[in-house]
Amino acid sequence: MKIALIGYGKMGKAIEEAALNRNHEIVARFDSKNKLDEELLETADVAIEFSRPELALDHIYACFECKVPVVVGTTGWYEEFEHIKKARKKTNGSLFHATNFSLGVNLFFQLNKKLAKLMNHHLEYAVKIEEIHHTQKLDAPSGTAISLAEQIIDKLDDKEIWVNTETQHPEELSIISKRIENVPGTHTVSYTSVVDSIEITHTAFNRKGFAEGAVIAAEFLKGKTGIFTMKDLLELN
Repeated sequence: MKIALIGYGKMGKAIEEAALNRNHEIVARFDSKNKLDEELLETADVAIEFSRPELALDHIYACFECKVPVVVGTTGWYEEFEHIKKARKKTNGSLFHATNFSLGVNLFFQLNKKLAKLMNHHLEYAVKIEEIHHTQKLDAPSGTAISLAEQIIDKLDDKEIWVNTETQHPEELSIISKRIENVPGTHTVSYTSVVDSIEITHTAFNRKGFAEGAVIAAEFLKGKTGIFTMKDLLELN
């Protein structure tokens, strides 16, 4: 499979290594020094986009126009998702998006939803999320933390909105974001009462799990039309 990499930082290089290990070919690499070229993009079977939040939308639209399926790992652009859906439908394009491509994280999502459902009957526990990432991560909270928060809000009757700070308002869910050198990503969901605490944590040791997941998503997307997520890839309910 011929792959175009849109974004060629640490994550892009990890994806390149994973793709080559799975016998794919990298036909284009676009970054700040090598701007996206549509003629070169059109030589790819699929594009994998890990760039910057303010650039992701233009990259997605370009892939739609070039009829190149695109896997997007950049977060921070989801407020424009309705516009993306309309553009995809107009061009009959293909989009695979995820806040996290790690198999472990997506299993963690399932645990998070099950735990939140159980805890909905135990309001004596206060819930919060903490996420730690490397200092180069540009968005806060992380897309993974937002996904965790949305899953919790869906299951807990007393939660209505997440906030990226400590809060004492019962309808708000706290997401605490920390940035530390050389931390690929750690996410913890905790439920604390006056007598004990329950926690679930996912800790990434490196970028390999994210990179391989993105390449597997690209393999899944090739030849398909529509919008897909890790639920489709992993056949999760």
